[in-house]
Amino acid sequence: MAPRTETSLNVLTTEIICGDCREVLQRFGDGTFDLIVTSPPYADQRARTYGGIKPQHYVEWFLERSAEFRRVLKPSGTFILNIKEKAERGERHVYVIELILALRKQGWLWTEEFIWHKRNCHPGRWPNRFRDAWERCLQFNKTRHFKMFQREVMVPMGEWTKTRLKRLGKNDVVRFESRVASGFGKNIANWLGRDMAYPSNVLHFATECANKGHSATFPKALPEWFIKLFTEPGDWVLDPFTGSGTTNLVARELGRNSVGIDNVPQYVALAKKYLFRKPFCDGNNAILWDRLTEASSKAP
Repeated sequence: MAPRTETSLNVLTTEIICGDCREVLQRFGDGTFDLIVTSPPYADQRARTYGGIKPQHYVEWFLERSAEFRRVLKPSGTFILNIKEKAERGERHVYVIELILALRKQGWLWTEEFIWHKRNCHPGRWPNRFRDAWERCLQFNKTRHFKMFQREVMVPMGEWTKTRLKRLGKNDVVRFESRVASGFGKNIANWLGRDMAYPSNVLHFATECANKGHSATFPKALPEWFIKLFTEPGDWVLDPFTGSGTTNLVARELGRNSVGIDNVPQYVALAKKYLFRKPFCDGNNAILWDRLTEASSKAP
């Protein structure tokens, strides 16, 4: 049941599997995947579909699955976890913080934390707080040496360069140290002639507004950004809580193989419909055919 280690030039594989990822992943060999990107059910949420794991049991529930994630991830791979704690009775749950600490004890390196800023979040407030407009995207790795292609996610420099770089002062053409003794410095002249810059760790993406039959669909832009950053064409991507199959769709569009797992049959059916077999073009307008496979939740 493990995916092929080599993929034909004109064939990509997208596998959608129904079952609990803790059990399904036992069919896959060690070091199968280059990237795991997922948004699991949050504590006390989606009770009608995912059972609504209680915050006090969430870490234990997740560690049983993340042990398999770590096993099937390549040493050069990356695990991106989109998660957000909720507020209840006037304070935030701490289960996400507890989970981060537990994952480190499990052997993961907590390499980075990206913030997904929801650009289209509508206004609102509660008596003691404002509306959530961001979520965590936590980066974990098995080693300090992992694949990362930063140039793939560069962003335009912006209009500020037209005025700021027009006239440079004496402090702009040398490394000018911070006046507050922070240890940071900058040389503005280094930006001359550049059109693109590296982004920050704050990602500004709108939420998914279309009704796809799933209660917590994230936008295509989110997995797309991480797939570009941490994988190459032909690599393998895993979403162990795939829901409507957004990660798998984006992986296919970017020329990556992928496996999506979900334990809710109607979501598996939804993902299959969303990923219905059809030819599509890559960046060089070459026709690629996708092999969409559904596997049962029982081991062969």
